[in-house]
Amino acid sequence: MSTEENGRNSQKSLLSDSLQEKRKSDSLGGNNKRRKSAAPEKAQRGFTEASFEEAEYYFDKYLRKVYPYHFTYKTFCKGRWVGKRLIDVFSEEFRAHSKKEYEKNITEGNIKINGVTITCEYVLKENDCITNKVHRHEIAVLASPVQIIHSSDELIVIDKPPSIPIHPCGRYRHNCLLFILAKEYNFNKLYSVHRLDRLTSGLIVFAKTIKKSQEINEAIRDRKVHKEYVCRVEGNFPDGEVSCKEPIEVISPKMGICMVSPSGRDCHTEFKKLSYNGTSSVVLCKPFTGRMHQIRVHLQYLGHPIVNDPIYNHAHAFGPLKGKNGDIGKTKEQLLEDLLNTHNLQKWLLEDFTGVTTDAGVTTDTDVATDTDVATEKDGEESLHDSKENRISLKALEYYAKCDGWEELAKKYIKDDKKIILDAACDLCHQKYMDPEPKDLLIFLHSLRYKGENWEFESKFPLWAKDDWKEN
Repeated sequence: MSTEENGRNSQKSLLSDSLQEKRKSDSLGGNNKRRKSAAPEKAQRGFTEASFEEAEYYFDKYLRKVYPYHFTYKTFCKGRWVGKRLIDVFSEEFRAHSKKEYEKNITEGNIKINGVTITCEYVLKENDCITNKVHRHEIAVLASPVQIIHSSDELIVIDKPPSIPIHPCGRYRHNCLLFILAKEYNFNKLYSVHRLDRLTSGLIVFAKTIKKSQEINEAIRDRKVHKEYVCRVEGNFPDGEVSCKEPIEVISPKMGICMVSPSGRDCHTEFKKLSYNGTSSVVLCKPFTGRMHQIRVHLQYLGHPIVNDPIYNHAHAFGPLKGKNGDIGKTKEQLLEDLLNTHNLQKWLLEDFTGVTTDAGVTTDTDVATDTDVATEKDGEESLHDSKENRISLKALEYYAKCDGWEELAKKYIKDDKKIILDAACDLCHQKYMDPEPKDLLIFLHSLRYKGENWEFESKFPLWAKDDWKEN
């Protein structure tokens, strides 16, 4: 970015899916996102053959990656843009890139009006069609086959690997669950009835018909669908049934940060300890309401946050008690500021191809989940995983990655360097980003069981939820 201020604005708008899971991508590929309503979700538009041909996957060790590809965003001039210069609209409303970068793309014809190359001084008019051709670099996810638990004429039930978002968002398109299901399993038109955070693993249900989608959505609203999750939390969780009914407030809808607050919405979660290994506990969770991050926030409030929760288990952001009993010792504004500092975008940037370390203005809408410092190329690859957190996470990820079908996919998606094509006009092609570390790919929270009227589905316990799991 051209200035420190722009870099900071980029950080605020490009925080990780951990911090903004509910946000929806803007039609021009910027970072202005709007939360979807609480109403039943709309039918997922079917993907086309042209969508599938945009790019290909390849497996690189334990990661599923997408070769960079070109994609064109399209939108029509909004009322508030009429009479403004095109360059001003892009630089003021879409903070993913610097003004200089947008000027370059307008001049080179990647950004057009009504299919025509124009200048940066162009003044927008009503009904102008704006297109933005970009070179997309997607974020890597875990290289794990998607396990299908059940498939019928009305439903498909999936055991979702961690790290994979449900819908296209930010810098995830081909690397999202719906795209993978359509591209690899030919499930092209599915309807979402509930969600899981990107880092959360486990059972997720899709409807194959609008009628079934509406039926399940209605049952969820009427609280006729019973959900169970399993997680691993810090310390020895109390014995017996533990009920938490503390209200939860979304203190930043854009970033997706929540906390217990008297002004929050009613919530109810019940917990029961399943095992304790001397350091951490496996806990069964039954949410009776469906608030954002409900399980994670209630566990934080009880003083037993999920062991590897990148948001709600952090002493720097939430204070020495990590938010126990709602005590953070600071204002909401300061909390958000500290979370921004903690989740540093710079950790993804190694160095540009000239060998000169880039400035603080990372211009990607990559997503981040930890506060790991940036590694340099000379540190070596092993240094990225040389930590207790990464060793534990890598052991847990093997459970998801090396399941049935992994070897077949690994042979299918062998990396071909010839398919990595650089675009001279793409700023990301001139920067090198390090891969997500193992600890960036999962949280020890798993959707275990969903039960409705006349149906019930269950996934397997993950490796980290076993009684004999050790943090070493």
